[in-house]
Amino acid sequence: MIVWVNGAFGSGKSTLVDELRACWPEALVYDPEMVGYVLREIVEVPTGDFQDLRLWRRQVADLAVGLIEEYRRTVLIPMTLVNPGYVGEIFGALKDAGIEVHHFFLKVSREVLEQRIDGRSFTPDSPEQDEKVRRWCKERISPCMAAADTLPGDTVFLDGELTPQKLANQVLVRVRAGGTSEV
Repeated sequence: MIVWVNGAFGSGKSTLVDELRACWPEALVYDPEMVGYVLREIVEVPTGDFQDLRLWRRQVADLAVGLIEEYRRTVLIPMTLVNPGYVGEIFGALKDAGIEVHHFFLKVSREVLEQRIDGRSFTPDSPEQDEKVRRWCKERISPCMAAADTLPGDTVFLDGELTPQKLANQVLVRVRAGGTSEV
C-alpha cells in the first residue's frame, strides 16, 4: 500500500511522513523529488518543474510499484502533486498495478504556509538561491490551494495546522479503517 501525503510547500508533508515512519518503522519512505533531481542532472527541464516531464511521472509510478513488489512493505510518499492530469496519470498507474493508494492532503492557511516557507533554509550556503527557492514555493501556494477541489474523490483532507502526532494518528486510523473524507 502507498500512503501519499500531499499539500502545498510548507504544509508539513515531510514532517508528517517522519512522524508516520516513527510509528510505522517497517514502512519505506520514498520522496519522488529525488527522481526529479536525478533527471535534472541528465536532461533539460524546459518549464523548470520536473513534474512536467512525462518521464518523471512514469518513473515515480514505476519506482513506487517496484518498491512494493520487491520489498512488500508500505511506502510513505511526501510529495506535492496537484496537476489533475499528473495526479490521474500517476495514481492511475499505481491502481493499474493493483496497489492500494491512500491519498491525504494537508490543508494549511496561506499565512501559515508563508511563515513556514520563510522559516526554512533550502540552500544555506547561497542566500540568493535560498530566496529564489522561497519565492518559487510561495508562487505555488495559490495553485496548490485551488487544486484541492480537483483532487480524486477519495482524498482525505487533514488540518495541516495540527501537531504532527495528531496528524499521524489520524492517518493511521484512516489507513487501518480504510476510511476517507474530511477530518
